[in-house]
Amino acid sequence: MTGLLPIADNAQVRRYVRELFRRYPRVLWGAVTLHVLAAIAGLVGPRLLGDLVEGIQHGRGAGLVDRLAALIAGFVVLQAVLTRFAYLASAQLGERVLAGLREEFVERVLALPLSTVERAGSGDLLTRTTRDVDALSRCVRLAVPETMIAVITIVLVVGALVVVTPLLALPLLIAVPILWVGTRWYLRRSPAAYLKQNAEYSGVTDGLAETVDGARTVDALRRHRRRVERTDADLQRTWLAEKYTLFLRTVWFPVVEVGYVLPVVSTLLVGGLLYLSGSVTLGQLTAAVVYVQLLIDPLDRLLGWLDELQVGTASLARLLGVAEDEPPAAAEAMGEPQGTRIEVRDVHFSYVPGREVLHGIDLTLEPGERLAIVGPSGAGKSTLGRLLAGVHQPTTGTITVGGTPIGDLPLDKLRTEVALVSQEHHVFIGSVWDNVAMVRPEAGEAEVRSALAAVHALDWALALPAGMATTVGAGGHSLSAAQAQQIALARLVLADPHTLVLDEATSLLDPRAARDLERSLGAVLHGRTVVAIAHRLFSAHDADRVAVVEDGRITELGSHDELVAANGPYASLWRSWHGERTPEDTDEPLADTDAAGATR
Repeated sequence: MTGLLPIADNAQVRRYVRELFRRYPRVLWGAVTLHVLAAIAGLVGPRLLGDLVEGIQHGRGAGLVDRLAALIAGFVVLQAVLTRFAYLASAQLGERVLAGLREEFVERVLALPLSTVERAGSGDLLTRTTRDVDALSRCVRLAVPETMIAVITIVLVVGALVVVTPLLALPLLIAVPILWVGTRWYLRRSPAAYLKQNAEYSGVTDGLAETVDGARTVDALRRHRRRVERTDADLQRTWLAEKYTLFLRTVWFPVVEVGYVLPVVSTLLVGGLLYLSGSVTLGQLTAAVVYVQLLIDPLDRLLGWLDELQVGTASLARLLGVAEDEPPAAAEAMGEPQGTRIEVRDVHFSYVPGREVLHGIDLTLEPGERLAIVGPSGAGKSTLGRLLAGVHQPTTGTITVGGTPIGDLPLDKLRTEVALVSQEHHVFIGSVWDNVAMVRPEAGEAEVRSALAAVHALDWALALPAGMATTVGAGGHSLSAAQAQQIALARLVLADPHTLVLDEATSLLDPRAARDLERSLGAVLHGRTVVAIAHRLFSAHDADRVAVVEDGRITELGSHDELVAANGPYASLWRSWHGERTPEDTDEPLADTDAAGATR
């Protein structure tokens, strides 16, 4: 599936796992030590059981039997206590590892350029942050400690069996080729199979997210059947991918079960013959059979959790792959921007190689200037706005802020220089205060109130059940689309960047309220450079200059009065728009919104 985020290779995954567990050496070795002691305590019982059988066989008296029975019971209790603390230590280790991994993943996600997220699609990133994190959580919490316990137990049981009698350890070899061949067959196919399965789940999520987000567009264009067909096709591919992983398990598991049973049967058979020949005692045979039987549980856990480890490894590779698209660090030699002037020189841009959206754009934004960008749908207005905000980088040409290439600025520095607000907004789970102050957590109450007042949101925010402390977002107090957009604009006011790019930033407000809000913002943001992607012509009327974008080129550039006097494309649009309605009353956009309500 094209456009998905990268996936880390096996070497990167192994290196990261080693580094992750090395961060907690004390907890790791504490858990290992407890599991070793618990396993040793469990191995004493079978050896004592063999002595007990021999004692009864030779009639050594009730006293010996009682002592051996008491010792066996004591070691069983000791094993239970040690196992309890060993599992507790493993759980603590797993939670620490998982917490560190989640924190690093969140940092990687937040560091991703918006262009990367848009290119990959929200479905892939959403699947990685939900399904892959959940799968990895199960792996770290359960599969990793269970596998560690199983390996320790197997090694110690085999060692104890060799100590009792090396002859009875030989029947174990019959299971080695069966388990080796079957497991190798499985491991050669499962990693790629699970990666494909997770990628197909991303496709399902991506398709469903697109359908939900674009529900109005789907309805307007009557594309219901096509969306259903797309979902069915995505589910079909997911089913086929999961069917293949199930096939791998249905072949591997029966082979493993055979590998469990044969050692027990062969030990009884070979052990019986050796006992009859006098090569081993009845006590040794008893202990050996119990030890072989004890191998089944840890071996079953090891191979059973191996399947879960494959799922977790695939999920970890997808989570680590997010880091592959982190933006490179900006060169320190570029220094700080000298001033706030933005210059665009011979900029070309394409989303897909060979299909340019912008062609040779030249533009200079003076500090404090208000520029309106207008033009028909698909002309490249929003793309130009995103380039000015540093969301995308030019294919060729340069965009500089104060003489510094915008692509060389670290993301946190860039957002103090230029900020983008579009019609796509988000209300985070938290209070109204948290949602506004998140851009400047140190902001005082007066500053937050001032930001809300600037966007005409203070009155309704104070009228909420708990005022600005009211919880909003998913599960909280529901905000209208217009209120959510005002919250986004209040963040912008509080962030106070020197240049603002507004792409339909007031589109969800009614026209009269939108113009009042833009005038209020204009007063609050006096002295700031404002680039407004204008869909209502009053925004262009109020701007210092208007840039008309047609077919990826700036065809006209000047003040409103100059362009009207020039009697070009802008003048035609203005006359047709202004002839029937006044700017204050109009609710008609600039011939710019298609049936899907989408612009570029």
